[in-house]
Amino acid sequence: MSFKYGKKDKLKSKKHIEQLFNEGKAITVFPLRLIYLKTEFENAVNLKTGVTVSKRLHKTAVTRNRIKRILREAYRLNKPLYFNNSSASYAFMILYLSKDGTTFDKINTSMKLLFEKFIQKTSEK
Repeated sequence: MSFKYGKKDKLKSKKHIEQLFNEGKAITVFPLRLIYLKTEFENAVNLKTGVTVSKRLHKTAVTRNRIKRILREAYRLNKPLYFNNSSASYAFMILYLSKDGTTFDKINTSMKLLFEKFIQKTSEK
């Protein structure tokens, strides 16, 4: 079980991000929204993920970067618990929606609920 979140796991391609926002589906568990799209990647990676925080809601870069660090850490810790047996490839974008600051515990519980909802929604099909 690998808890890494390395360079190959990050969603950086502008083409994939644009396609994700145009064609992707969304799941929301406040204060998080997960936009996902089933895609294929060049290297043998099942998940590529990006995180974002609105500049309109969080004016200073310090607060945006702190929230993004918390989001990435919660993702990194929960990814192996939910996606180790997954064979499908997905692109994820995790958005933080709240105006308020946050703690790791709140984000972590929301992330778990978000992943459970995602697995439930994708397994229905």
